[in-house]
Amino acid sequence: MISFENDYLEGAHEKILTRLVETNRIQASGYGSDEFSQKAAEKIREVLGCPKAMIRFLMGGTQTNQVVISSILKRFEGVIAADTGHISTHEAGAIELTGHKILPLSAIAGKITAEAIDHLIETFYKDATHTHMVFPGMVYLSYPTEYGTLYSLEELERISQVCRTHEIPLYIDGARLGYGLVCEESDVTIKDIARLCDVFYIGGTKIGALCGEAVVFTKNNEPVHFTTLIKQNGALLAKGRLVGIQFLELFSNNLYFEISKHAIDMAMKVKKGFIEKGYHLFIDSPTNQQFFVMSNEKVNTLKPFVQFANWETYDETHQVVRVATSWGTTEEQVELLLSLV
Repeated sequence: MISFENDYLEGAHEKILTRLVETNRIQASGYGSDEFSQKAAEKIREVLGCPKAMIRFLMGGTQTNQVVISSILKRFEGVIAADTGHISTHEAGAIELTGHKILPLSAIAGKITAEAIDHLIETFYKDATHTHMVFPGMVYLSYPTEYGTLYSLEELERISQVCRTHEIPLYIDGARLGYGLVCEESDVTIKDIARLCDVFYIGGTKIGALCGEAVVFTKNNEPVHFTTLIKQNGALLAKGRLVGIQFLELFSNNLYFEISKHAIDMAMKVKKGFIEKGYHLFIDSPTNQQFFVMSNEKVNTLKPFVQFANWETYDETHQVVRVATSWGTTEEQVELLLSLV
């Protein structure tokens, strides 16, 4: 049995495990004030070209989205997001649990447009009864999207401008950020991300770390008493060094981007192989998530040998399957997958 079910199947990159062992007996302060976390934050600032960025380390993606969004929004505000976005579909109502509504926009290939965001906000304020409604308080995007697609630099520039015009923050979910940035189709850099949004996070859980995400407030705009808010949400890790050490290693010697590129190389081999075998793309993704149309009969035949995500129903006899590669995917696993399909 091999699995391409998701991109967090493996534990952690060997260099991270080695570093965790090497530093295991060193005593360090807690709650992210340790020297490893501070050095990791400095490394990230250097890569971003953003010396004033405020960086915090949390444990997981859903936790990060919940803490960041709830700490920025006022009590009467909601967050604009794609109807296919992660917070809209696969976070078990974590945002709604904090008392904030998700304001969905119809996505096209996983993306929303600057025009649609602008129209939603303009329409809201033109309504004479808008004080009885949920105010749009921020915009949430993910890069890449849930369908592995990418916003172009132009698209991000336009969305950022709309947010500036309406004076609301732009937040980018970067759970798979590395996988998006290293694609050949991407014209966006991590410095562009830092420049265009108010807050984003760099995903570690899906890209080489055992766990952990790095939240970046890019414009000296960290919410007041953010440490308190993190702790109120049960997200303040006493042994903050655990995540700090991992990000220090990921952002030393370009490791984060190298292992991201490996995942993309494996995904392109998967895509090429499936197409050559006659499978149709459900959506043309340039990232580590690949979506194919497969007959129900074939899916059932493969179940004892390979795992992938059953994404959605295509028609009565076919479904969409997602094949996800990661930093840990090997060429041997890809070859075996292609032989099986």
